[in-house]
Amino acid sequence: MHEELRAALAGLLDGLPPKQAAQAVDRLIANYRGRTPTDAPVLRDRADVAAYAAYRMPATFEAVRAALTAFAARVPDWSPATHVDIGGGTGAATWATAATWEGHHSTVLDWAQPALDLGQELAAKTLPGTTWQRQTIGEGLTVPAGTDLVTVSYVLGELRPEDRHAVVAAAAAAAKTVVLIEPGTPDGYLRIREARTQLTEAGLHIVAPCPHSDTCPIVPGEDWCHFSARVSRSSLHRQVKGGSLPYEDEKFSYVAATTLDATPAPARIVRKPQLRKGQVLLDLCTTDDGLQRTTVTKRHGTHYREARDASWGDDWS
Repeated sequence: MHEELRAALAGLLDGLPPKQAAQAVDRLIANYRGRTPTDAPVLRDRADVAAYAAYRMPATFEAVRAALTAFAARVPDWSPATHVDIGGGTGAATWATAATWEGHHSTVLDWAQPALDLGQELAAKTLPGTTWQRQTIGEGLTVPAGTDLVTVSYVLGELRPEDRHAVVAAAAAAAKTVVLIEPGTPDGYLRIREARTQLTEAGLHIVAPCPHSDTCPIVPGEDWCHFSARVSRSSLHRQVKGGSLPYEDEKFSYVAATTLDATPAPARIVRKPQLRKGQVLLDLCTTDDGLQRTTVTKRHGTHYREARDASWGDDWS
């Protein structure tokens, strides 16, 4: 699905003046990081939408796919029949959902018609059955009852607190599974933490990344829970972002909650494993003991080999 998305994005900025694209990207950077909560659409016109799609879709796709993959690993025999992407814009999370499961119908809700129009254009050949629907994102939002999966990615930080609460409430009231993704910043983590509490209070239980539904053991202000997804940069991506490396690492925070019969992993690796001579240091969030560092040595045999191959964000048992 990554290559299909890359192909769909190719040539997107043809004819758009570089200065206009750069200005749109600069403004969008501030918005997607959640510095300017608003009650109006962030994506205002074709220039905004084209810049956003070229700048953000590859990274959003990889972050959402990583979160969905972590959830899917805990429910290997389940797949959604219906998916609603709230505030989905040009549809990156819908592409990620299609990369994770097959045979479902996706509906993208957004209040910016230019984003929906471009999203539909990009997805026309690969995701032709997707519904693109204009909808206010905030108070008054409704999600069809019994929806299997709701995704909300890089949206909560754009909203006023009351609208943020309304979006999470609407998702929790209607969906069997809710997956929320925000930038991997301290503020992004705090929004996920707040939404996580709202989801558990609504009766859903946490499946990923947390190994439990109890209070997060992290002390706010001292640390934050986030993960990383590697993003391959196309020439278009490098043009928009002004970088020279063929890749970048997208940091994100997320939570996946569900009413399904699903058991979270016993532990999750919450930092990049540290490789030492004959040992691997793993920072874990655990079911019963909160945040723990464990050392896996050659004496542990198979576990040592597994630890050497483990990645930040993986399950651990």
